[in-house]
Amino acid sequence: MSRVYVFDHPLIQHKLTFIRDKNTGTKEFRELVDEVATLMAYEITRDLPLEDTVIETPVSTCRARVISGKKVGLIPILRAGLGMVDGILKLIPAAKVGHIGLYRDPETLQPVEYYVKLPTDIEERDLIVIDPMLATGGSASAALTALKQRGAKNLKLMCLIAAPEGIKVVQEDHPDVDIYVAAVDEKLNDHGYIVPGLGDAGDRLFGTK
Repeated sequence: MSRVYVFDHPLIQHKLTFIRDKNTGTKEFRELVDEVATLMAYEITRDLPLEDTVIETPVSTCRARVISGKKVGLIPILRAGLGMVDGILKLIPAAKVGHIGLYRDPETLQPVEYYVKLPTDIEERDLIVIDPMLATGGSASAALTALKQRGAKNLKLMCLIAAPEGIKVVQEDHPDVDIYVAAVDEKLNDHGYIVPGLGDAGDRLFGTK
């Protein structure tokens, strides 16, 4: 079964409080999400492999360590996932960025794929799938399935907030994909929103309703 990592770093938790606050405006909300994404990226890349190299400092030759050629890919789920991409790129500027667009069919309530644009070498990359809210888990699970069908092998899921229901769906559908979140909330309400949550992440990021 996939593991769930909850980042309890004080800076992440502090900023998440203001992200949740309904009085936080669009500009501040966007900046905070960007900052938390950077902090989460620091934690999620903790297991990147290192290799030794030799460099010249201004004083002498020394043995040092660099990341050993691992390629990273970021896959935001449109549209809310876009709000976290720049924050991650600050730490991993060489990462390639793909996109997956999904909408919920009003009849079946199932996620429908409408747009996919990916790096050509996704099978060689460590992919981080990004969506601020893991609510029902339907979209995240569908995105992970779409990536696997196209050859992806190494996948992680990164979210700000998750509901237990969404975690359960992803763990059942994708037991090989670990989940990284800033908080696991209480539940989903009757409308599929995370409680207490932060509202609609896309609307708050882009100032729409």
